[in-house]
Amino acid sequence: MNERLQVYEDKMKKTMASLESELMTIRAGRANPNVLNKIMVDYYGTPTPIQQVGNVSVPEPRMIQIQPWEKSMVKAIEKAINMSDLGINPTNDGSVIRLVFPELTEERRKELVKDVKKKGEQAKVAVRNIRRDGNDAWKKLKGTDVSEDEIKDLETQLQKITDKYVKEVDKAVEAKAKEVMTV
Repeated sequence: MNERLQVYEDKMKKTMASLESELMTIRAGRANPNVLNKIMVDYYGTPTPIQQVGNVSVPEPRMIQIQPWEKSMVKAIEKAINMSDLGINPTNDGSVIRLVFPELTEERRKELVKDVKKKGEQAKVAVRNIRRDGNDAWKKLKGTDVSEDEIKDLETQLQKITDKYVKEVDKAVEAKAKEVMTV
């Protein structure tokens, strides 16, 4: 592949990876430890991801269990979860914290699907903006040692890459929407 095109494809790959990591944090009906990814715990004055201060497991489909490596961290982890936008009250027995995920209502599922679709749209806009940047760069090549046919070819190839990533975004959004709506 032409190195001029590679730059734009790499940017589109990053957009796709960003979308996938965002979709992972949206919780469907079952417990997914990725919902904790954005939550930081105050670990001796340093904001630290929950996964780095304890063992996170999913013992049941709708429960996440966090076993801190230090008992003194139980309160700090609980506080971080309560202050997050997770919307779940943690329970603890002094050494283990449990998060029990309620069944999602039909209404909440529909809201989540809307959110998933919105994130997908944002990703598609980002991919199209990358295409526009590429096409603008090609236009600047006019009058240089690059022929107009080569410029047209670059635009055509960039459009194919764009179409590929728009399809990937649609697939990812469709899969996540299906996962959220599955009871």
